[in-house]
Amino acid sequence: MSVRTALAAVATAATVLLGLAAAAPAATAAPNVGTAAAPTTDWLHTDGNKIVDAAGNQVWLTGANWFGFNASERVFHGLWSGNLESITRAMAQRGINIVRVPISTQLLLEWKAGQTTAQPNVNTYVNPELAGLNNLQIFDHWLRLCEKYGLKVMLDVHSAEADNSGHVYPVWWKGSITPELFYQGWEWITSRYRTNDTIVAMDIKNEPHGTPNDPQRAKWDSSTDQDNFKYACETAGRRILAINPNLLILCEGIEVYPRAGATWNSPNTNPDRSPNYHYNWWGGNLRGVAQHPVNLGAQQDQLVYSPHDYGPLVYEQPWFAGDFDKDSLTNDVWRPNWFYIHEQNIAPLLIGEWGGRLGQDARQDRWMAALRDLMVDNGIHHTFWCLNPNSGDTGGLLLDDWASWDETKYNQILKPALWQHNGKFVGLDHQVRLGGANSTTGISLTERYAGGTGPGDTTAPSTPGRPSASDVTASTATLSWAAATDNVGVTGYEVLRATGSGAATVVGTVSGTTYRATGLSASTSYTFTVRARDAAGNVSAASPPLTVTTPAGTGNAGCSATYRVVSSWQGGYQAEVTVANTGPAAITGWTVSWTAPTGTTVSSLWNGRLTTSGSTVTVRNEPYNGQLAAGTSTTFGLTGTGSGTPTNITCTAS
Repeated sequence: MSVRTALAAVATAATVLLGLAAAAPAATAAPNVGTAAAPTTDWLHTDGNKIVDAAGNQVWLTGANWFGFNASERVFHGLWSGNLESITRAMAQRGINIVRVPISTQLLLEWKAGQTTAQPNVNTYVNPELAGLNNLQIFDHWLRLCEKYGLKVMLDVHSAEADNSGHVYPVWWKGSITPELFYQGWEWITSRYRTNDTIVAMDIKNEPHGTPNDPQRAKWDSSTDQDNFKYACETAGRRILAINPNLLILCEGIEVYPRAGATWNSPNTNPDRSPNYHYNWWGGNLRGVAQHPVNLGAQQDQLVYSPHDYGPLVYEQPWFAGDFDKDSLTNDVWRPNWFYIHEQNIAPLLIGEWGGRLGQDARQDRWMAALRDLMVDNGIHHTFWCLNPNSGDTGGLLLDDWASWDETKYNQILKPALWQHNGKFVGLDHQVRLGGANSTTGISLTERYAGGTGPGDTTAPSTPGRPSASDVTASTATLSWAAATDNVGVTGYEVLRATGSGAATVVGTVSGTTYRATGLSASTSYTFTVRARDAAGNVSAASPPLTVTTPAGTGNAGCSATYRVVSSWQGGYQAEVTVANTGPAAITGWTVSWTAPTGTTVSSLWNGRLTTSGSTVTVRNEPYNGQLAAGTSTTFGLTGTGSGTPTNITCTAS
């Protein structure tokens, strides 16, 4: 919506149902709230564990990350291939209502000093409208596109320096970038856009982390020490809110927190899992909030806590070692680290990063579905990581051409967790529909709450038909079932799977009435059921069960390796290798080797274990990406010096 300068007076209204999940919290609606004038600005604030607009209507921030401005390129990645407006419009039309944009303090200080990148890494043949624009002008142009398509924006200081790997550094200062300059960078960009309600949230610092053994590390207590992230978040938040009191302030967690009886001075005797400290993901440990909550003073109702959470393909955390499920993850990991903040009505939660590759590891898929369901069931806000296909350990929503979408990941994982009402995606703009003025897929916030704030649709879909199975192999099976019906419309189906006497868990979500089950084991019986979900989040009863027994594996294990140069520069390159299981049964490991051209060396490699002998390069799988079901693949990436295409590329499966 248009840039505005002040909040207009609006009628008081009570909090309302999201219209997404039957388990989402609700409050009693005030009478005749639907007749109140819609707010003329889109600023948001908090009410307990909810985020609401100026009229008190509850909203759900469901978005994605798009990185690049934080990196050395200092502009969105992908503009070398994709069109900026096309990508932005597609996000909005597909239901993403907020975009988290990583930036760096160095970039903010450069912009503050009038230093811009005059010729950023942009293909002007694909983006002719960006010809002649510097990177700050491109950012401003993109904000206008977000306004056009009803998208909102969250800024995130991802690192101190403009560095593609800057997020690895544990704290918010580095080298010449002091904590004071970190605060000044935030003040500058807040001041520049203080009347622009396209930008509605500021994520103070991405993934502060580190352990007591590290030279630099983030802690959480009530001190004013430089390395206390709670203090840094309070300081930055208050300085931002002094300029624009309407912005949401997001505070992430840290990595470790002292156990009962320990202090920040206790020894970290076991660097992997010390008995003195609770460990979690970088940015994912918010245990300190219980004793040391963030204090934003008079603007406390602008505070949102924002943990990050990932699956086993990113790192083999100890809670992935057993037969985990949604309940065990909630009890062992999510509740003690951050979910208690929601349950105790302390503040809202926004999972700033979650996601990953789909269909390569059954545990990864199980974790991703479990976290998605927790967020949907409780109305927890989130931004998916990520839009970019060049995120090495997670992949993206877009494919490598920066135009096509990974439809399986979008439909099975993200789409069910996007805010929908009566079959339409709901935006956070009161005047502009999500997807643009003429959108057929989205509605505005005013349209969502037109006519009152009652409970809306509470009728669950009918029960789907009993599934049938076809094309059953040792590791896969295709399921199909008769569609359910609903008074408004069925938006998707949840597929549940149980093995033996174990509990059934959701293993997939699809919009149609077929599902390809992968990652199965040979000579094993599985029981499948299906549930239907409508746009309001109502879920049907489970279908009658189907038991499928996979045959014994046959044939020889096989794999293939495809080497592709992603980008190159003078004296160096980045490449990606796709490893595919070409056999009829699952494999448990793979080894790729090739002959490197003369003068070429591998500088770094991820998602694999590298050894070299002369000109022979060998890469073996990591523990988390060796298991591949028939017909599935994984990737590893590398950077190197020199140039040229390798020869004699081979792949051996085990």
